[in-house]
Amino acid sequence: MSDLEIRSATPADLPAIVAMLADDPLGATRESPDDLTPYRDALDQLVNDPRHQQLVAVRGERVVGTLQLTIVPGLSRRGATRSQIEGVRVDAAERGSGLGGQLIEWAIEESRRQNCQLVQLTSDASRSDAHRFYERLGFSASHTGFKLPL
Repeated sequence: MSDLEIRSATPADLPAIVAMLADDPLGATRESPDDLTPYRDALDQLVNDPRHQQLVAVRGERVVGTLQLTIVPGLSRRGATRSQIEGVRVDAAERGSGLGGQLIEWAIEESRRQNCQLVQLTSDASRSDAHRFYERLGFSASHTGFKLPL
């Protein structure tokens, strides 16, 4: 896959990113590709905070994957820094191609480069295919997560 570029997202990438976020049963209920305003504001915040990276995978001129990587300092685990992977999505036409694994491997390597001691991610309980994917990459389902909508 030498024709693949992984780079920081730009505002021009937002339509493709949001389309991927909305392209599943969960995303279809919580994303709004017809109004990019809140996504522009969020991307602006991500770009201006060095602890966050919104990445895209581009093949040719087309955005085919995305993820967010956040570096989180902490006191637990002897002051360990961890990274949090969020919003991993691959364009439907690219699923099964190994692109998702490449994105996660990039995030793991970047986490090492930033001296993180742990890489973590969450995945909705209903996404059993995603859980198998993350386990194949070496992640373990070690915790139970909780969320509180505000």
